[in-house]
Amino acid sequence: MAVSMADIKKLRAMTGAGLADVKKALTEADGDFDKAKDILRERGLAIAAKRSDRETSNGCVLVKVADNFGAIIALKCETDFVANGKDFIALTQDILDAAVANKCKTLEEIKELTLTDGQKVQEAVTQRSGITGEKMELDGYNWLEGDNIEVYDHMGKHTLATMVQTNKNAAEAGHKIAMQVAAMKPVALDEESVPQSIIDEEYNVAVQKTKEEQVEKAVVAAIKKAGINPNLVDSDDHIESNINKGWLTREEADKAKEIREKTAAEKAANLPAQMIENIAKGRVAKFLKENCLVDQEFQFGDGDKINVATWLKQQDSELKIVAFKRFTLVAE
Repeated sequence: MAVSMADIKKLRAMTGAGLADVKKALTEADGDFDKAKDILRERGLAIAAKRSDRETSNGCVLVKVADNFGAIIALKCETDFVANGKDFIALTQDILDAAVANKCKTLEEIKELTLTDGQKVQEAVTQRSGITGEKMELDGYNWLEGDNIEVYDHMGKHTLATMVQTNKNAAEAGHKIAMQVAAMKPVALDEESVPQSIIDEEYNVAVQKTKEEQVEKAVVAAIKKAGINPNLVDSDDHIESNINKGWLTREEADKAKEIREKTAAEKAANLPAQMIENIAKGRVAKFLKENCLVDQEFQFGDGDKINVATWLKQQDSELKIVAFKRFTLVAE
């Protein structure tokens, strides 16, 4: 049957689907709006299933606080073209509004919420997937509850958002700390908040790196002592290239390889354990200073090189950070 433009516009307003898709659905449904909506939903399900293995590296990240509850959520998609669409951003905002209003603690709760148009969140996401032809999924849900929560959408680009909660009302300071979290991506509030597993992992990596550096330092010194430029023999590919260029003889290359193998084995067997431990601990301390929020150098002060904890005390001797959250779609 023929469908009127008025009906097409009405269903399009209800679903956000394209004109062609709406017209086709209404035609197949003989003008029945409920059946047409089901057709559009089923098309979304089919597209979602077909593209389930696609990567969703783009999307929209939004943040909001209301009634002492703050949340970040990301609706992910495949391309930035879809991510920047006003309908896609509006859907993300609708989902976030519902999550904050219901003070949801998990994505599973959010997916079961009903939006103002009567659709459940997951159904709305699936329908939008059908409209755009891209895989979509919810991700990155973080929340904070209580007083004094400040939020930040980095440069208003909807790709990175943060929240910071302080122990007392300090909107301006809280906003700057939220910007700090965005810029410096801390892994924990303070050293005590860092899981021991992360500290242990960093220590083990630091020990291995330190051992490798000490061995390489000894090898370079031995090769230099033999009268060979170590920069010419730092890899097999480099060695062959330098021989072909006439910068290195085959004899020098063979001698450098022999020195490397012998010196590396001897040095690795005789590394001073206490020195390795001290250097590794220093590296872990540097990691904590750079990755614990209160110990990081504050980026938004008046030029003084002070850490976040010191800057907070300058604002108010009793001001402290209670918690923070951060989510980004950008690879870092």
